[in-house]
Amino acid sequence: MTPSDPRLDLIPDQRTRVSVATYPTYGEAQRAVDYLSDQQFPVERIAIVGEGLKMVEQVTGRLNWGRAAGLGFAQGLMIGLFVGLLFGLLGLTAGNLLFALSYGVVLGGVIGLVWGLIGYALSGGRRDFTSVGGMKADRYVVLADPEVAEQARTLLTSLPAR
Repeated sequence: MTPSDPRLDLIPDQRTRVSVATYPTYGEAQRAVDYLSDQQFPVERIAIVGEGLKMVEQVTGRLNWGRAAGLGFAQGLMIGLFVGLLFGLLGLTAGNLLFALSYGVVLGGVIGLVWGLIGYALSGGRRDFTSVGGMKADRYVVLADPEVAEQARTLLTSLPAR
């Protein structure tokens, strides 16, 4: 998003808001806001902000020629299955569907395998592992507009324990 993006107008400046509660997990913060919603609180005046953000990359395995080929084949297979199903349904007969599916799966798998090997070769051994990445926050703060912050705090004191 750019500074002139109209979607930014939907997100108020959080610096003017007041902290009403802090939670160790996003699920707990979400539960608190859901509770406020159930109490008819104007939740559009609330925000959940993750603080202490970290990028976490969990290594899931070693990458070699065989694994690169297998991962490429599997991805190509799925894409081929989807494309084959799409084209098969456009033919509207069982024979066309079966032909399109088998052709899509075979062609997709082969193209995916080749593409996986080419990608691995082009990496030059700089990234010989697979991983899954994401963002993680240390804590989640529920913020409210100053005019309704005290009401939110009061309601959250009645939040039932899990």
